[in-house]
Amino acid sequence: METTSGHLRGVATDSGRQFLGIPYAEPPVGELRWMPPEPVDNPDADVNAARPGSPCPQTQPVPGDHPEPSEDCLTLNVTTPRQNSSDTALPVMVWWHGGGYTSGAGSSYDPQRLADRGNVMVVTANYRLGVLGYLGLPGMEGGGNFGLADQIESLRWVRDNAPAFGGDPDNVTVFGESAGAMSACAALTSPASDGLLDRAVLASGSCMLNWPDGALYPGVPAQTPYSSVADNQSTSVAAAEQLGCAGADAANCLRRLPTDRLMAVNQNFSNQLTYGTDLLPQNPADVLRGGDQQQIPVITGGNHDEQRSFVGGLLAATPDAVTAATYPQLVATAFGDRAPEVLTRYPLQRFGSPGLAWSTVTTDAAWACPTLDGARLMSNRAPAYLYEFADETAPNVNQITTIPQGAAHATDIPYYFDLTGTNMLHTPRQHEISDEMIDYWTSFAHDGTPRIEGGVEIPRVDKNTTHALQFGTDATGIEDFAAAHQCDFWLHEG
Repeated sequence: METTSGHLRGVATDSGRQFLGIPYAEPPVGELRWMPPEPVDNPDADVNAARPGSPCPQTQPVPGDHPEPSEDCLTLNVTTPRQNSSDTALPVMVWWHGGGYTSGAGSSYDPQRLADRGNVMVVTANYRLGVLGYLGLPGMEGGGNFGLADQIESLRWVRDNAPAFGGDPDNVTVFGESAGAMSACAALTSPASDGLLDRAVLASGSCMLNWPDGALYPGVPAQTPYSSVADNQSTSVAAAEQLGCAGADAANCLRRLPTDRLMAVNQNFSNQLTYGTDLLPQNPADVLRGGDQQQIPVITGGNHDEQRSFVGGLLAATPDAVTAATYPQLVATAFGDRAPEVLTRYPLQRFGSPGLAWSTVTTDAAWACPTLDGARLMSNRAPAYLYEFADETAPNVNQITTIPQGAAHATDIPYYFDLTGTNMLHTPRQHEISDEMIDYWTSFAHDGTPRIEGGVEIPRVDKNTTHALQFGTDATGIEDFAAAHQCDFWLHEG
């Protein structure tokens, strides 16, 4: 396989072909640490593409069979069906993984089922994470945006190399979950991505997400998926000082530190994708409000019980963080003057536990209704479609047992990927939902219209939309999303 990255020697399986660990940018090490990515242009190299590349440095173990994390991590993986079921070039779907901008690897997501059933080429990419991906010291070229710059560079690589794999460089769908979807939404507002993508699927990651004080975790200030330059620089300077690097030479000082020293501040850079920069001139939320994003058709949505994974993890570490006694104070901290009405709308006695009550409040306020708002705003520029994943029997991918997980954050991922090479679905309905999601997503990748022959038609979103396509435990249908999440309350002040 001839590419700009070299001669690739991949892996053929019974169902398809995979080319793993392909370098798409020069290793961001040494003087290239905290520099914008430099594209690989080494067509004469001999590349063994039979094994994933190293994950980018992070503090938690990366699930699956990977090499050790390394800063030499800007690689991607290409999966195609063995037999292209048409004579035309394959649509390309580029996956940007989640993990709060601080963890994850593209190679943890095996997309062979998606490629085969949908007849698409799938690319899963690594990008710089945490302090290495989002540090932004004053005067640092590209500061705060190295992870997004890597993701956009992966699209340039796809543009230049998709034909070698049978893919269509003029039909590229970016899809991502959580931080990957937040990045994809930001890319819709970046001048640098213009012409590099044609469609987007945003799972649990709208530009409009907005966590009030203490809603993401108690004690964590209000935040969105994006940071201003001023806030990012403040975080970055404090992190540098913590590592013993201050003043005009801070960047050079940090470049001399070993990777493991940097990990001490890695988690400080969650939600630090930075706007007010050349790559991301404005807050993506403001771009959507102004209707100035690219005219890219979008599928956007999320999970019915998003926040249960976060609250469940909190309760595993601090069992008394959410109790009948603390619930009113959590609500008061997050919602201020509106707290009495929130408590009336979400009374403890309506839920099985305080943890479920707080999960529901924060899911509705910070995830579901902002996602609806974003869908309505995006529909002003191009076709937009809204969905909700709501299978209460979804695999407990987060391995949380403190509260029932239901359709918690990230539980949808096994429906279109094998995680670390394992199909985690077991029931007939789970497999049915998987087929449906793959069919909707890949038909959208083919021609911009999500559909299943003989299946439920997804209505296009408009400024008054209240309903969404819901993948439910018992059936798939159109449900009143706004009513279920009390969005008339959350999307209106007062």
